Amino acid sequence: MSMPSLKLRAVLNHRLDMSPFTPEFVADKSADEIARTPIWLGNRQVDTGELFEIRDNASESLLIQSESDKLDMIGAAMKHGSILVEGNAGAYLGRSMTGGEIRINGNAGLAAGCAMRAGSLVIEGDAGDFLGGALTGERQGMRGGRISVQGNCGDRVGDLMRRGTILIGGNAGDFCASRMVAGTIIVLGQCGRHTASGMRRGSLITAGKPTSLPATFNRNGIHSLSFLTLLRQQIASQTGFSGLSEIANEVERWVGDLSCDGRGEILILQS
Repeated sequence: MSMPSLKLRAVLNHRLDMSPFTPEFVADKSADEIARTPIWLGNRQVDTGELFEIRDNASESLLIQSESDKLDMIGAAMKHGSILVEGNAGAYLGRSMTGGEIRINGNAGLAAGCAMRAGSLVIEGDAGDFLGGALTGERQGMRGGRISVQGNCGDRVGDLMRRGTILIGGNAGDFCASRMVAGTIIVLGQCGRHTASGMRRGSLITAGKPTSLPATFNRNGIHSLSFLTLLRQQIASQTGFSGLSEIANEVERWVGDLSCDGRGEILILQS
């Protein structure tokens, strides 16, 4: 089944809500129907055709072409199918998605993958704060699926994360894995300050020792963990994520956060 392409042709002065455009919504729509779909631009609604050039797309992915960082909520609550973004995305990319795949070859704004339940989100550039985090007012962040970021991320990656996997090829900001409940985060670069603050359970695997760890983490020695070989093979086969060959089996293990259950772990890869 072929999908349409939406190419932004206007300069945006306000945020644009792209949540209506999921593969399941556009699958049975003509170009004219899509052009008449109302979308929120700031505090007013406009027809999609006023802002986008809509064409047939030979691939099976919904194609969105834009260099703007104001396209928010791309792929929000999508259930299946595929979205390809050529350019950048705004905030809440893949918010609450329950299936399918979103791939973006540029940068994403804050809260990408927030409250995600299943599916795959691939960001070839950088991502903002609260990657895989919780929606405002919710007590759980990412609850399943996989997020892959080739570049760097902002603060509070995986905040309140419940399950799933986050892969980061570059650096993560402050409070990475903060208040983490469960799941796995892999950072092949450096983590910032206050890493894993308030962590209850889960695993943070990082190639560099964090800038600072809470005093409520205890060092648990050097360990050789054979499961890391299996983890590397599984992720590489599923995603082709670059840099995973650097994951060794020997790690320095820290356990905490002892102020709130203390069953999480930080595994620092040894070169």
